[in-house]
Amino acid sequence: MNRYLFLIILLTIFVDATTMSQNYHNNRPPLVAKKYIELPLGSIKPTGWLMEMLTRQKNGATGNLDQLYPKVMGKRNGWLGGDGDQWERGPYWIDGLTPLAYILNDKKLIAKVQPWIEWAINNQQPDGYFGPINDFEPEPGLQRNRSRDWWPKMVMLKVLQQYYSATKDARVINLLTNYFKYQLKTLPHKPLGYWSFWAEYREADNLSAVYWLYNITGDEFLLELGDLLHQQGYNFKRFLTDDSALSQLNSIHGVNLAQGLKEPVIYYQQSKEYSNITAVKNGLKLIKRYHGFPTGMYAADESTHGTNPTQGSELCSAVEMMYSMERMLEITGDIDFADHLERIAFNVLPSQIDERFLERQYFQQINQVMISRHIHNFDINHDETDIVFGLLSGYPCCTSNMHQGWPKFTQSLWYATNDNGVATLVYSPSKVSLKVANGVSVNIEEKTFYPFDENIQFRITFNQNPKSARFPFHLRIPKWCKAPEITVNGQPVHPEINAGIAIVEREWRNEDILNLRLPMNIELSNWHERSVAVERGPLLYALKIDEIRETKTFTQDESKYGTGYTTYNPGSDWNYGLLEFAIKDIDRYFKTAKVQNPVKEYPWTQKNAPLQIQTIAKKIKSWELYNQMAGPQPYGHMIYGTKSMHEQPEQMITLVPFGCTKLRIAEFPVINNPIK
Repeated sequence: MNRYLFLIILLTIFVDATTMSQNYHNNRPPLVAKKYIELPLGSIKPTGWLMEMLTRQKNGATGNLDQLYPKVMGKRNGWLGGDGDQWERGPYWIDGLTPLAYILNDKKLIAKVQPWIEWAINNQQPDGYFGPINDFEPEPGLQRNRSRDWWPKMVMLKVLQQYYSATKDARVINLLTNYFKYQLKTLPHKPLGYWSFWAEYREADNLSAVYWLYNITGDEFLLELGDLLHQQGYNFKRFLTDDSALSQLNSIHGVNLAQGLKEPVIYYQQSKEYSNITAVKNGLKLIKRYHGFPTGMYAADESTHGTNPTQGSELCSAVEMMYSMERMLEITGDIDFADHLERIAFNVLPSQIDERFLERQYFQQINQVMISRHIHNFDINHDETDIVFGLLSGYPCCTSNMHQGWPKFTQSLWYATNDNGVATLVYSPSKVSLKVANGVSVNIEEKTFYPFDENIQFRITFNQNPKSARFPFHLRIPKWCKAPEITVNGQPVHPEINAGIAIVEREWRNEDILNLRLPMNIELSNWHERSVAVERGPLLYALKIDEIRETKTFTQDESKYGTGYTTYNPGSDWNYGLLEFAIKDIDRYFKTAKVQNPVKEYPWTQKNAPLQIQTIAKKIKSWELYNQMAGPQPYGHMIYGTKSMHEQPEQMITLVPFGCTKLRIAEFPVINNPIK
């Protein structure tokens, strides 16, 4: 045999063996390898409070939206072959219902997903196009035109990826291959912006699906399509590095920003330009500076709108921002994205959707002292319904899109690693089954009351003999944690921490216990008008305000907003400022109190809040309601050197986690020390 041919054969065997030694496939060259690898849908199961959240979704709007919102989600939907709504709302719902159904392995929910999958697969056109094909006359409450718009298909691409991850149904691969060939042929003369501008801003979801398919099939045309999509999409790399653009009010639609900011990182896999990642990180800093909130979100009601804590933040933006963080975390392993993801998940999501998972706010406010039907200072107004809780109040896109939040968060708790180990980068009660080392099956149970508690315990068990394996265990150390503690079977270990990741590699045996403790200290951050926010770990804290709840009914003429809505009025004072001398001595004046026997199944209500922080404050009499919301934010550290202010008595106030509130103050003015 020719010596060189022999060497090539040996090299091929070596490459194949290297590939086979990976339990899960990473990016296929020439794409840049992802830092972490997503696990098949269904590998990760929620427990504890997270299981309760998903169960409430199942029993609430997510599991029943076809009955609660039949006009759009019923049989007339265009994605079921009907003559009704055929744009984004149907795919939005299924994009959350699919991961929920397969994570819970719920046959009823899976049965609701299946008709949407079957119609998409069975009605693909000969040229590769899939989706609704006919436009219809306008009908109130329905989006019946723009049937061929590229944008709604992007949502359905995410649905099909998840469905394949759970089922390995090969028909999905055939459908996507033919559709992407159709895109490559059609986009040059009908580009992303041909039917609407939405697809240009949200191209990242299309691009991500193209790379996903390339990793399965290796079809070279997909890389050509990837370049074309990137070229036709909105230039987020340029926008996120343009201080003058991001600083402007109304410079971009809030949901477009949440979805599109991941585009440079998605395309980095093909371009290999690290500047794509730095552009996104720079952009997040600028967003925080010019429009940011301490929840990790930003003012955009609809478009970007400054830093005033009474501006609105859209629920669609929150769940899309979470999804962007999840995708960027997988690709880069950058813990900033994990920290940001937890901040949104633990503060925004439980506070903007009610505990039954039936009503939600279209916009939420950081300083939200009254939830009423009234005109607010927002970029857009929907008959004064924008902040009331309701099924369809404000605008129904969030009714359709909110469902992806918790299921996709659950799917992002655990990853496989390139060194045949396991990574946990985001923390919540859960369990995972995966393969490590040389294909050894392992189960890991995460027992924790995080984010309320500092302790996270991991219990490792094996399914087969020998009941042991050597593999690395990657643990994220959040940036807010200054002194993490790690033990294995009660014995301290001190792994090196690189870029916020601690790796514990050892021979793991059955019933081994790894414990991670993340001490949480109270910290303060500065916001609008030099106000102060109180944080502990990933949680933001807010003033506890008595909430007077009232259910109201929409008139028949207002049926597009649903049948009813819920308002909240304050039953206690809210206009407090923190004291300058107290914020300079946090250990003395801010005290954390844990509730005895907390309600661990569902801690996300004011009544069930498992933690409180108590501090001293003074009322600011001049800070009053304006437009049925907290009036203009008093300027901190400046205007209170007056006799009348210092005559106000100091009072103890109670703060609870932001995610447990409906009414709250979370950005506090600061009152100067008395003038001597």
